[in-house]
Order: sequence, then structure tokens, then C-alpha cells
Amino acid sequence: IVLLVALGACAGANQNPWNKSAGGYTSPSSAADNTGAGVQSQPYGSNAGLTPAPASGAAKVAILLPLSGKNAALGQSMLQAAQLALFDLGYDNFELIPRDTGGTAYGASAAATSALTDGAQLILGPVFAEEVRAVKSTTAGSGINVIAFSTDWTLAGGNTYMMGFLPFGQVERIASFAASKGLKQTAVSGGTDLYATTASKIFEQAAHRNGIALPSTLSNPSSYDSVFVPVAGTALNGVLARISNPQAQKLGTGLWDDSRLAANPLLNGAWFAAPSPSARAAFESRYKSTYGSAPVRIATLAYDATALAAALSRDGLGAQSFAAAKLSSRNGFAGVDGIIRFNQNGLAERGMAVLGFKNGQILELDPAPRSFGP
Repeated sequence: IVLLVALGACAGANQNPWNKSAGGYTSPSSAADNTGAGVQSQPYGSNAGLTPAPASGAAKVAILLPLSGKNAALGQSMLQAAQLALFDLGYDNFELIPRDTGGTAYGASAAATSALTDGAQLILGPVFAEEVRAVKSTTAGSGINVIAFSTDWTLAGGNTYMMGFLPFGQVERIASFAASKGLKQTAVSGGTDLYATTASKIFEQAAHRNGIALPSTLSNPSSYDSVFVPVAGTALNGVLARISNPQAQKLGTGLWDDSRLAANPLLNGAWFAAPSPSARAAFESRYKSTYGSAPVRIATLAYDATALAAALSRDGLGAQSFAAAKLSSRNGFAGVDGIIRFNQNGLAERGMAVLGFKNGQILELDPAPRSFGP
């Protein structure tokens, strides 16, 4: 496994390429500038500024983010996380090319076109499903792979890899954990959207494999000892209110990876599967000390994707460094969200921890695996 967990500092945000200059990488100040355009870069160990010119023979990786528009704060946080990774794991011949999507499909397509024109050998991002769809169309036939940050698994395949937090492994993990704790009868109660229906179907299959029966109703409290609830938001309280067995163990997915839910008394004692918070704690601490604010939750995706690209670029093979065979290594990679590997279908497989809510806090009940099996 290639370890990608080192943490350090890098430079502020713009749309110029970032690479190592003669003066070394720059280190950002601890506060954003008052224009909202990013942090002011300060030299790291010298008075030399950041050199935006392409490095000769550099591996070129574009990152497509919403740096303007209503989601600019999200995009800025993710770009700063990517720059942290570049400082830590960027090599002399690695160049990161930020491009603004504006948070729209049209902007994403234009950003991808610009990145390809500038010689990008791999594209990281974009974030939203409609953007990913546009970038996938724009890059089709280019021979350039895309590692997107969306959770819309229907867009994976071809040249597109989906790095977002997907429900598949989370559901398998919580089902096997429930069985290991002696739960025998789990009701399923969720919404009607694609996520809920897909997660419910996967859980039913995993339950059968693990010897868990599936009662068909919540109205008979004696028919179940646990409930799988693949929903969040406003729909969650409605489902919780329908659970007639107050002793039933509540089971969920990474949708519950939200500290605000810990205060909900109906979820006290609930279990869910998600990346380990302890694995990303050092990243969040370093990010906050560097930029003066906490990162958005999915900033870890930008960090890990950039670190992965930097590590793969070490072989100096240009675009071949990011070929499908390299991206889908069965050993996988380790990042601040734990271990990850891409399957042949373009979907990310992750090592998941089991977490729980207890007295207003999120606790790690069972650690995530540190390597993938065969």
C-alpha cells in the first residue's frame, strides 16, 4: 500500500499551476485574504515566491472545483486541501492545475476543455453529478482519466472513477457488524430515493449472507431487534418516530457521519459505518492551523486524490502513470479517510469503521481495516 498520510503546508488558491520552484514550496498564511480569493502565500524557508510556470517534463494534473458561484467556499476549502497534499507529496516534476467550474455543467465542461488544452494527464473532480456528467462527455475519447468527487455511482465507468463516499461498502460493513453482535432480526425502513432504495437492497442481500432475518413491518415490536435506516435529514425523524420497539438497535450508513446528529436522543446508541474520524483528525488539525478555519467534510477527497496522483506520478510515465491499471491497483492506497481502491467498474471501495452515537458524541466502536483482503 502506498501511504499518503503525511501532512504539511502549501500555497493559496488561484488558477495558476502549482509546482516546486527553486525556492521550494510556499507555505500559506493562517488566514484568508479579505478579498475571498484565497490565502496569501508566504515563502517557506526563503523569500522566493511560488513559480506558476510549468516544470519541464512535469506530470500535469488538473483539479476542477467550484471556485466561484454559490459553492465557492466549498471549492476553496477543497483546493486548499489539495495544496496541502501537493506540499507534502508533490515532487519536482508534479504540477497541479486548478480550474473553476462555477458549479455548473457548462462551467465544468469548459474547465475540462481548458485542462486538456493545457496538457492535463489526469483530471481530479468535479464535485456535483451534473458537472461530472458534462466532464465525462467532454473527455470521452481523450485517453485522460477522471477521478470525480461525486457520490453518483451511476456515472462511474469508462474513463471516470467515483471517489465520493458510496453506500455499498458502508452497508456491507454495518450488516456484518450487526451479525457479529448477535442481532438476528433487522427491519429495513428508508426513503424512496435512489440512495435509500439501493442501500436497502444491498442490506437485504448482506443480511441474508450473515444469517439475519428481515421482518416486513415496524408495527410489531417483538418481530425485530434492530432497524436499518438509510436516510438522513428531515426524513430521518419521521422514520425514527415509526419504530415501535424502543429497544431496537438502530443501524445506519455514512449519511449519519454528522456531529449534529449526535445530539438527537432518538439516535443515542445507534451504530453506523463510515470512514474513521481518528484517521482524518491530524489532517483537520493541520488544515485549521494552516488556514485558520475547519475544512469542509469532503475536503479530504481533494487531499487524498491529489496525494494519490502525486504518488503515482513518481514513475515519470506521463499520462501512463494514471492509466486504468495503475488507478485500480488491488492493493489500494491509504489516505486521510483510510484505505481506498478503485474497482474495475470505476467505483471506490473503502475500509470502513463502525461508529456510534453515545451521550452526544461520536465514538469509534470497531476500527477500519488497514489493508484489503484478496
